[in-house]
Amino acid sequence: MARTSVDYDWLIIGSGFGGSVAALRLSEKGYTVGVVEQGRRHADHEYAASTWNLRRFFWAPALGLRGIMRLTPFKDIFVASGTAVGGGSAVYANTLYRAKPAFFENPQWQGLDDWAAALAPHYATAERMLGVAQVPFGSGGQDLLRATGRHFGVEDTFTRTPVGVFFGKAGETVPDPYFGGEGPERTGCTKCGACMVGCRVGAKNTLLKNYLWFAEKRGATILPEREVTDIRPLGAGDGRDGYEITTERPGAWLFKQRETFRARGIVVAGGALGTNALLANCVANGSLPRLSPRLGELVRTNSESILAVTLPDDSTAPWNDVAISASIHPDHDTHIELCTYGKHGDFMSFLLAPLTGNGTRVTRPLMLLKAIARHPLQFLRGRFPFGWSKRTLVVLVMQTSDNAIAFRAVKRLFGRGVRLTTEQNREHPNPTFIPVANAAAEFMARHTGGIAQSGVLEAAMNIPTTAHILGGAVIGADASRGVVDAKLRAFGYENFVICDGSAMPANPGVNPSLTITALAEHAMAQVAAKGAAADLARVAAVA
Repeated sequence: MARTSVDYDWLIIGSGFGGSVAALRLSEKGYTVGVVEQGRRHADHEYAASTWNLRRFFWAPALGLRGIMRLTPFKDIFVASGTAVGGGSAVYANTLYRAKPAFFENPQWQGLDDWAAALAPHYATAERMLGVAQVPFGSGGQDLLRATGRHFGVEDTFTRTPVGVFFGKAGETVPDPYFGGEGPERTGCTKCGACMVGCRVGAKNTLLKNYLWFAEKRGATILPEREVTDIRPLGAGDGRDGYEITTERPGAWLFKQRETFRARGIVVAGGALGTNALLANCVANGSLPRLSPRLGELVRTNSESILAVTLPDDSTAPWNDVAISASIHPDHDTHIELCTYGKHGDFMSFLLAPLTGNGTRVTRPLMLLKAIARHPLQFLRGRFPFGWSKRTLVVLVMQTSDNAIAFRAVKRLFGRGVRLTTEQNREHPNPTFIPVANAAAEFMARHTGGIAQSGVLEAAMNIPTTAHILGGAVIGADASRGVVDAKLRAFGYENFVICDGSAMPANPGVNPSLTITALAEHAMAQVAAKGAAADLARVAAVA
């Protein structure tokens, strides 16, 4: 290397499912590892007790909100994502399915490997590390979902969810039950339903309790509340001499506390939103000019629609569950789950509106106004937030359909750099309305006497909501087809890996966290141990 003075062998940007895997596996291979994360580090008791505690629940650092839930509206999609040490694991619904077969056969990466076979051992490792177990109990929400499956003639597809939750004796703390006593103490799930508000019990298998726990034990350093604003190669322009990253305090208006760190290799794992935004800025400012021009293409939303049904009362205790405890498949492409925020997620009611049908950005707002005018009392009951959470089930619909949007970088009106906007894929646009989603919500409302609802931006502006934004730096055969290769190495650079949801080449049709973890395990398995890597570098230099 032209410059040997570095802070770490590898710097990892982001600490979600991809970044946490990289932190542990690179540490195990003998490297010094730093993990830079813009979110806060939360102990279990520091999570918000209620979504009304905006400062602890939502992430909007410029406004002083430094919680775990981030909401980002675009022209074509409204994105819910997580920001914290541990990334989305702090706020996700614990749900850990393997991707559907169509995912492995998508043309974007078909032929680069036998992906179902290649990822099978990594799925098994991810399931062991994340403590996957099938939900062992029934619930009122499961009964409603089973009835919905019966209505669609698919009751046989009903299954309880594989989740990353410790189902010990409720509320009882015991020594580590997963890793032979080497992991942290765990407390049995109390079925409070607040997994997506932040598990204050200690039952949720967040990344701080597995991958990051062991990464730190092996010497990795986590640097929270630092947002990476630039990545710049040192010496040779292809990164062979290492990289310098610049960080600042997220959301700071004046005192940004800029710092720089140097490393021999970089792992970008900021989630699809964070990774695409960071790399777009690095391209715009000239720091990473060799990145593929395909950056920002094939952004996937998991083809999702998010709706809800508010029940007349909480007599069936729909909150007394884990966040997602079962699913059905009304057709080959579609996966439906019911979600709860527990008894203290009332603020989320403001993200919903009366159910509207298919339309455009002109007609759907008119449909919304018509629905309000026809049923004003129902509208008011549905909007009354207090007690909403304990009697409401969110309807999460996902598909494997091959559709996409794109991220486009546009210059900021104020300040430096670029921001992301969206554009529909012309050939395979992302749907703004999924008929079976509305049909399911309508049935549930009729069956229970409840109120069916659409996402507020879907109803008011024809903009669907997703909790699983993916892609934009996808796997491809070469730089004309994707941003990373089959080993998740960025085209055009050395020692530059992208391993998070942004590399996902297709819609998995289920919650993607387990697949992101398995892909990261696959990527890290390709990295040589520290001594072996040095030997290879010397051989290459001589050759």
